[in-house]
Amino acid sequence: MQLEIVTPDKKVFQGEVSEASFPGANGAFQVLKNHAPLVSALAKGTVSFTTNEGKQSLIVDGGVVEVKDNKIVLLAEKVVG
Repeated sequence: MQLEIVTPDKKVFQGEVSEASFPGANGAFQVLKNHAPLVSALAKGTVSFTTNEGKQSLIVDGGVVEVKDNKIVLLAEKVVG
């Protein structure tokens, strides 16, 4: 599935992932292939995802994530690392 992470300044990441975990405003959650569509607010915390190169993680300072048709778009207010 495709993951795209964008801030107001730049595109931080775009690529194929096998799973992704997010700090939802109401608790952390994981997205796998063929996940049901959803839109969720994010709290400040760690976003992690697995690519062919291995597990990666970033710290986001809030935002919104949309999951639909095996595509994940994360609009982050700020990415710390």
